[in-house]
Amino acid sequence: MTDILLNALAAGLILALVCGPLGTLVTWQRMAYFGDTLAHSALLGLALGLSWQIRLEWAVLLACTGIAVLLFALQLWRDTALDSLLGILSHTSLALGLVALSFMDGPAFDLNSFLFGDLLAVMPEDLRLLAGIATVVLLLLGCYWRGLVAVIAHAELAAVEGRNVNALRLLLMLLIAATVAVAMKVVGVLLITAMLIIPASAAGRLSRSPEQCAVIAILCGVAAVASGLAAAWTWDSPGGPSVVLCAALIFVAAQFSRGFR
Repeated sequence: MTDILLNALAAGLILALVCGPLGTLVTWQRMAYFGDTLAHSALLGLALGLSWQIRLEWAVLLACTGIAVLLFALQLWRDTALDSLLGILSHTSLALGLVALSFMDGPAFDLNSFLFGDLLAVMPEDLRLLAGIATVVLLLLGCYWRGLVAVIAHAELAAVEGRNVNALRLLLMLLIAATVAVAMKVVGVLLITAMLIIPASAAGRLSRSPEQCAVIAILCGVAAVASGLAAAWTWDSPGGPSVVLCAALIFVAAQFSRGFR
């Protein structure tokens, strides 16, 4: 039982470490619905993985990165509003995934475990995959942080300064896609968006710079993971949803904290 808790804690802490800075960029650019769109496309990846008989994490990663690239291409090609494209791709990919799953033969698949995740069922191989993706994402964020912040703050000014705005935007989308695809094993498809958004939103109320917001978001995520696992252990509640609820409580506390300042 100790190993189960340690694996869950390690996975949650890795996720918090990645979602802190990444969620900061997502919330600053008002791309919260983008993570939700990728989460919905994960069902399409699930259908691909089951039909091709490959590891589900890699199939979901393929589907999420494909949707991210398609969204980026459509936004440039048709110059359509981002929120409209997100709504179209989100529901289309979700519907396509559900239809594909309904036509598949073979043993029944527990869709609930995929949607909501099971933090207490994380295996060592899951930890290695999560740590590998997290390392790549954090290294790329560290290398391109200033450019990403510049693009989010003022894209036109960043272009004048010689930054490749489109490349940086695509990079951010791909980093979000990779994080969503791997983290769905930890907190589930429908809850990964909450882990990206809630700690960063709480940190945004308490910080004055992107760097400060990223650090505080990491701390909020760590606190949510630790308290959520403690609650799950004490009251035998689901691990992933318990973590998200604790993150929501931290967000509420941040609102009151800001109000008293």
